[in-house]
Amino acid sequence: MEIYRRDDELWDIEANVVDVKHKDFPLETLVRKAGEHFHDMLLTLTIDERMSVVAVQAQTRAAPYEQDCKNFSEVYQKLVGLNLLQSFRAAVRERVGDNKGCTHINELAAILPTAAIQAFAGEMKRPDRADGSMPKHIDRCHALRRDGPVVARRYPSWYIHSQTGEEKNENP
Repeated sequence: MEIYRRDDELWDIEANVVDVKHKDFPLETLVRKAGEHFHDMLLTLTIDERMSVVAVQAQTRAAPYEQDCKNFSEVYQKLVGLNLLQSFRAAVRERVGDNKGCTHINELAAILPTAAIQAFAGEMKRPDRADGSMPKHIDRCHALRRDGPVVARRYPSWYIHSQTGEEKNENP
């Protein structure tokens, strides 16, 4: 995955999956030789400073069903307008999930919100923090659970004592 700021102040997120077989692999019409790309898919999202998707490119450069795996990339235009911070994964499943798109490209899309947040920490505005509500990353992993030591230290107003369930939140 590569993420970078463009000259036009937008950001590109390029997610690529490649797999290579260690032995020759027979397909319907050919044999993919050991060491050749079996899958090679690229998903590029262009986002703005609010993490809204403004452009999408999906490419299949190698796949087991060559032509059939390359005939769906336009469906990913349905991701334009989505926001990486607002139910993005559910929207991907709804718009391009199942047989509407490619399983591998959809799996790449699923990790983009996390990758973007990590890449842009301190670089972009965080609209999810503007209203004083609990930061969305709290209670999303073991380290950031509300009854854990990290939240107690870094976000004490959102900390819950684990034995009593008592909330310390003084925010509205």
